[in-house]
Amino acid sequence: MFNLLKKTLSNVVSKFSKSVEESEVESLKSEVKKEKESEVESLKSEVKKEAKESEVESLKSEVKKEAKESEVESLKSEVKKEAKESEVESLKSEVKKEAKESEVESLKSEVKKEAKESEVRSQKSEVKEKKAVEEKPHEKKPKEEVEEKPKPGFFAKLLGKKEELGEETPDSRLQTPDSQGFAEKLTGAFTKTKISEEKFEELFWDMEITLLQNNMARKVIEKIKEDLKGELVDKLIPRKGIAETINKSLEKSLNEILDFKVPDLMSFTDKKPLILLFVGINGSGKTTTIAKIAKRFQDNNKSCVLVAGDTFRAAAIQQLEEHANNLKTKIIKHDYGADPAAVAFDGVKYAEAHNIDVVLIDTAGRLHTNQNLMDELKKIKRVANPDKIIYVGESITGNDCIEQASKYNEAIGIDGVVLTKVDVDEKGGTPISIAYVTEKPIWLIGVGQNYEDLIPFDKAKILENLK
Repeated sequence: MFNLLKKTLSNVVSKFSKSVEESEVESLKSEVKKEKESEVESLKSEVKKEAKESEVESLKSEVKKEAKESEVESLKSEVKKEAKESEVESLKSEVKKEAKESEVESLKSEVKKEAKESEVRSQKSEVKEKKAVEEKPHEKKPKEEVEEKPKPGFFAKLLGKKEELGEETPDSRLQTPDSQGFAEKLTGAFTKTKISEEKFEELFWDMEITLLQNNMARKVIEKIKEDLKGELVDKLIPRKGIAETINKSLEKSLNEILDFKVPDLMSFTDKKPLILLFVGINGSGKTTTIAKIAKRFQDNNKSCVLVAGDTFRAAAIQQLEEHANNLKTKIIKHDYGADPAAVAFDGVKYAEAHNIDVVLIDTAGRLHTNQNLMDELKKIKRVANPDKIIYVGESITGNDCIEQASKYNEAIGIDGVVLTKVDVDEKGGTPISIAYVTEKPIWLIGVGQNYEDLIPFDKAKILENLK
């Protein structure tokens, strides 16, 4: 039961979660790339503000390659042709003369240690690898003081959190009060995903089509969609947890959709006689269902009388009479073409006169669109004054069954639903949808042709079959 729906739901969840993940990877890569570029620009701006004009021009010539042709050619010559140690020392001497020794040494140390992706670091790295230039410390500080209060590096200022640096540092002004460091943002970007509402709508489309194909009612699909949207849209979700999140949301939605109280038929027998009127379209299985329910009452020591209210369909009376003979119970019948309301009236009077516990009234099948036949059904209701009106529908007819039950409820008011042929319903959307749409509980489901093959609706078993 529900094997196809179970397999379909599993496939659509897998496909949906994969689509979410793939769609976010590209957007996250783009976002991270933009953040990198933004950080590089911030780095360049920081250098411009803190360095002297000569340092700025020197850094611009190294990073942007905008210096004079002679300086560019000189730097390329030093880097590519592996200049002699005397040329390297000469370059160091020029830099030391243009900037204060402490700022130059600090800047070099920061750039060499942390500016791995910037062009400045790339150029300095080439020089370092080819020249193996050793740097000299600017000033000596007591060992204890250096270990207790390490100075944050240049990239550490940009990548670290503000509160770790203090409120007054120039670098802290680059971050918002609650911002993460760039490294943390980068880690989060590739371990968690966030999906926009627009993207969700696009990805859910395939899932919606699949649910419709499995006889899920539109109202139920909207419920599933809204619940899933609340779990996914604009929420940071671990990338490996997308499928799990979707499955949990589906399970929660289905649990709420099927959250209705299933009444016990025996609880209605305090009223005597209990009058049950069975309605539905042609071929839905009303007559057989009446016989099965009569057997349940008999098994609980309740006497029954069957009323052949279908005076239109050929052999309908004989069919119900055969069930009455099998069950050894009384049947009230008239000739074909008789007024079904009169047959129902006689059945109720017989039960009252003979102290019968339950009256079960059969009716001819009819489409809800046939107004004359629906008016006839209303007449039967007025004459018989049933305690409960039960709609009998085929599970395999899907959304048609749901629509018909809704129309019957609007026309005469139904109290509950019996679904037949659930055992051959592979799609399974009807049992899940009909009670939610009609707001009437499913009392019983038919799972075979024998009298015992009519069982109470069990939400737990339905959900278990879908896992």
